[in-house]
Amino acid sequence: MALLEIADLHFTYPEDTEQTLAGIRLAVRQGEFVVLCGPSGCGKTTLLRSMKSELAPVGRREGELRYMGKALHEHDPYFLAKQIGIVQQDPDNQIVMEQVIRELAFGLENIGVSTESMRRRIAEMVHFFGMEDWLYRNTSELSGGQKQLVTLASVLLLQPRVLLLDEPTAQLDPVAAKEFLQLLRRLNEEFGLTVIMTEHRLEELLPMADRVVVMGSEGRIRYDGTPRGLAGKLEDGEMGEYFDYMPSLVKLAVSLKDKGWIPIDPEDACLSQATAIPLSVKEGRAWLERYPFAATADRVAGSQAKKTRVPRSLTANDSASRAMKTLLECRGVHFRYDKSSPFIVKQLDFSIRAGDFTAIVGGNGAGKSTLLQLLSGLFRPQLGTVKFAGKHVDSVKERELRERIGYLSQNPLAYFLHDTVEEELQRAVHRSRHPNPSQRMQTLIERFGLEDVLAKHPHDISGGERQRAALACVLLAGPEVLLLDEPTKGLDPLMKQTWGELLQELHHEGLTIVLVTHDIEFAAQYAKCCAMLFDGAITAEGPPATFFSENYFYTTTINRIVRERFPEALTYKDVLDQWLVPVSLS
Repeated sequence: MALLEIADLHFTYPEDTEQTLAGIRLAVRQGEFVVLCGPSGCGKTTLLRSMKSELAPVGRREGELRYMGKALHEHDPYFLAKQIGIVQQDPDNQIVMEQVIRELAFGLENIGVSTESMRRRIAEMVHFFGMEDWLYRNTSELSGGQKQLVTLASVLLLQPRVLLLDEPTAQLDPVAAKEFLQLLRRLNEEFGLTVIMTEHRLEELLPMADRVVVMGSEGRIRYDGTPRGLAGKLEDGEMGEYFDYMPSLVKLAVSLKDKGWIPIDPEDACLSQATAIPLSVKEGRAWLERYPFAATADRVAGSQAKKTRVPRSLTANDSASRAMKTLLECRGVHFRYDKSSPFIVKQLDFSIRAGDFTAIVGGNGAGKSTLLQLLSGLFRPQLGTVKFAGKHVDSVKERELRERIGYLSQNPLAYFLHDTVEEELQRAVHRSRHPNPSQRMQTLIERFGLEDVLAKHPHDISGGERQRAALACVLLAGPEVLLLDEPTKGLDPLMKQTWGELLQELHHEGLTIVLVTHDIEFAAQYAKCCAMLFDGAITAEGPPATFFSENYFYTTTINRIVRERFPEALTYKDVLDQWLVPVSLS
């Protein structure tokens, strides 16, 4: 018998004419690790929240959800609250207490756990997550990734039987994301915890999942089966519309077959049909050895040229960028949130020239978001100086800073004050510096695919849709500098590509862009310069090809697979189009 069963579920939000969920049938057994994936707005979050009675969305619902053989509404709410835990997409919507230790104790206090048991559970969980150093910090001072870990720990303290997660790795750095997923797998394997999670980033997740459920834009399930079964369908030419949603390794393998390239030993009995498409780095390395690839001479020469070029002056719009002035500058900057806390940013020297397109990476809590807020003028350093266009930010009028520097934070809901997305965009039009703001608004609506959400309340749309709508509002203001904090959070691969192309267009038009991101693939593909923040200061920077090829964790999956042969290949397209040619077997 299924532990959690969904029978012919239909759901429509109030005043909507189209169903968000259309005939969903899903049965999850005890101990399964299930991944929900699909385009932004396809209903993944709605489906996940429908499994949690307290958070079930309001609207017209048909069908039934059963837990342990009984309908959800027939269970005692207190029982379900302990049995089914959820980690939401935005931890700010889940954290309620001001201090970390109080947040951890909050749920236990509400279910009446004794003080002795509470202390034991918290001590065990804090040690397991390595949260000792920030146990007494204010939750408002934590990074997005740290908040996500606090939220997960708070839910696990209740010892649920089913864990629901809505894009939990979106705000985690690459190392923390790997540790987070390995933790989930360990909980799943060692304790039988049933895991159901939505996710766009499948690189690390697909190899460990028992089942993958792919949802279509019409709110229906398009595939329900094993990860290898899904890869096999792509290999056979089925479900081609979901190609861009797959991990880069799967896309590389499928693309090679489409090009007609075959392995040296296609009849190798050790490699069965079931494992023809590799899913993990280990499988990918073994699989690559079977293909007769070699780098062309001109590619090798190009690789050497890349290694010797000047990091940023040659990666801006053109060579004239050598003479471009410094637009944003930090010198000897120190910042901390209060006198009792350590400096988050210390002895920081960093500059952004007009025309730069820079991605900043680093661990959770390294100070990346704080650095963006210092550059935007929202925070003032305790020591050191921050300058904009050669002027100290304290001497620049607040209105001028807001007009010339566009800033998008991690929480897009902070940008919405009106009842519909369209009202927010119209409000942004009125304060825009763009010469034709109405036309610009229409262009952004079409590029970001916001047509279907214009009449909706910002709280009733998906996280990815909120992110795109908030970005459109920021761009409508017509800034000359764009500061973006985790901008790809909640975006599906196609929207990332669309948005990356838009950022490239804006960059070529002269917009200076600085983004903080944990999305290594996005930074590698679109940024012109990458920098790493560590111990409060910039510790390394350079063009993506050399920056990521020298990293062990902060690099792409493709680079980890092919770096021995082609150290500067970062994406599957690099492997296909720029670095490799088939070797003749004759």
